[in-house]
Amino acid sequence: MAEKEKGQGFGFGIGKMKELAAAFQKAQQVQEGAKKLQEELEQMEIEGEAGGGLIKVIVTGNQEPKRVEISPDAMNEGAEVLADLVTAAMKDAYTKSTTTMRERMEDLTSGLELPGLP
Repeated sequence: MAEKEKGQGFGFGIGKMKELAAAFQKAQQVQEGAKKLQEELEQMEIEGEAGGGLIKVIVTGNQEPKRVEISPDAMNEGAEVLADLVTAAMKDAYTKSTTTMRERMEDLTSGLELPGLP
């Protein structure tokens, strides 16, 4: 009886080993996809705006600031309003960028199921 159990090897039968191998292969694909996605995100330009387009803030897909565009009309608003508009545009760009990143990561990892994990 002990001899039979010995061949089982920690409760991992052939089927479990195949599942585990498939999961590792999928994880490797996800890792490669994540590297490509990171490169894509670095090249993206995502625009946030405020004041009906008076202020635009452009960031990458991983939230790196690229540039700020200020309409000449925004200059008439005064320093305090201008600062508020820039802040609002930055928040808009950040939100759009993080949403884009999250959606792309969800697409990348969908279907990844590791055996033994919920």
